[in-house]
Amino acid sequence: MQSPAIVIEGVKKHFGGVRALSDFNLRVDKGTIHAIVGENGAGKSTLMKILSGIYTRDAGRILLDGEEVHFETPQQSREKGVGIVHQELALSPDLSVAENIFLDDLGRGRPLVDWKSINARAGELLKSFGFPIDPRHRTGDLTVAYQQMVEITKSLAKEVNILILDEPTAVLTAPEIDLLFENLRRLKAKGVTILYISHRLEEIFRIADGITVVKDGVTICDLDPRTCSENDIITAMVGRELKSLFPEKKPPRDEPLFEIRHLTRRGVIEDINLTVRKGEIVGLAGLIGSGRTEIAECIFGLARYQQGEMIKNGRKVSVAHPADAVAQGIGLVPENRKEQGAVLPMGIDANMTMSRLGGVSRLGVIRHGYEQALTQKLREQLRIKLGRLSDPVMSLSGGNQQKVVLAKWLNVGCDFLVFDEPTRGVDVGAKSEIYNIIHRLAEEGKGLLVISSELPEVIGLCHRVYVMADGEIAGELAGDELSEERIMSLAIPKRSIQ
Repeated sequence: MQSPAIVIEGVKKHFGGVRALSDFNLRVDKGTIHAIVGENGAGKSTLMKILSGIYTRDAGRILLDGEEVHFETPQQSREKGVGIVHQELALSPDLSVAENIFLDDLGRGRPLVDWKSINARAGELLKSFGFPIDPRHRTGDLTVAYQQMVEITKSLAKEVNILILDEPTAVLTAPEIDLLFENLRRLKAKGVTILYISHRLEEIFRIADGITVVKDGVTICDLDPRTCSENDIITAMVGRELKSLFPEKKPPRDEPLFEIRHLTRRGVIEDINLTVRKGEIVGLAGLIGSGRTEIAECIFGLARYQQGEMIKNGRKVSVAHPADAVAQGIGLVPENRKEQGAVLPMGIDANMTMSRLGGVSRLGVIRHGYEQALTQKLREQLRIKLGRLSDPVMSLSGGNQQKVVLAKWLNVGCDFLVFDEPTRGVDVGAKSEIYNIIHRLAEEGKGLLVISSELPEVIGLCHRVYVMADGEIAGELAGDELSEERIMSLAIPKRSIQ
């Protein structure tokens, strides 16, 4: 009988008084894809960092191919053939794509780097994985989705026996996920063992051979994707059954709140027209590179556009800078909350009030008592789970970090909000809470534009959906027209259909 590739027995890990793992057990056969699921803060990422040598365990045993290991550095892990794609991108933004892919192997012992060879090798890898990225491009200039592809390529480029993927598809759309899964199946056929962490349960049933559910740092159960259901996984994860993930859609009001007319940003988006009414949740769907995020950047003043106009509450508005957007009651919850939405080392309370410091200060001095009362009210309104309001944002789970970013805009009093990937990297329980918050804001008469790569999210959450392709709006769907098939048929550029 073949010995398992991974055996984990009773692993424990504490950070001060916080218990991250208390009794983690896992067994994974060689050449299989094994999914690990659980709510944010369940201990999944902590275990992966122990396996990759970033953290050391406090107790327990880990065996790889029958040999007990105890990694103290990432280098030791790599030497044993363990590769990892982190949930948080580990790329150098000022380096090229090729430099990031081969960062630990640029010189190969030579005094000079052969840049022509490095770029050619990176180009071949990207092409073989099906990722349409120029290896010479500056990584920081890529969208988050393309950066994720570079991160994946960086790990797949190495010869590994065990590959760990932590939320690898959080910002990828269906075609890119299909490409990733093709590559994973190819690795599996070569005998590579893959640990796959994802909150997208539908993916797990497509790719996984086995499932382990984790809660509060403890292994709850093992499930077989061939015989269990999504509801079985959710119940094991959150300890309760979620009857309906999406709240009932309430009809919006008739009057338009926000309009875009003939918006053009040359080479990126062309002649965009859309309307969001009061109390309406409008979706923006499309493939990576279709121009969805670029529209959000124009709305919030992060990018200039050459033609077109924006109308809010019947008046033309000029937004050349984010400060202009805030002054007009426009807020943006960005796709990368950790780099664009929150200041992680700063306190939760300070993050909530930083968008309107004048409201909590007098003569340039923060009124801490008033700030505490205000942020406590926001905390209760959004049901943010935290220790103290002064704790750093980085101490929170992904779902609660997202709520802090939203609280920042509620504090400003925005009546039009753009959500770019609102549930990226959050578990199913936190998703349900965020969906309820979005619907509650709509019921208050606010307008919401939701950009999402998850088609079930777009369909379940939104009243209407604009679909983008090649920087243009390819169509608008609502009611019975809303389906994954209809969205994808519009999202695929016509020039790619031969």
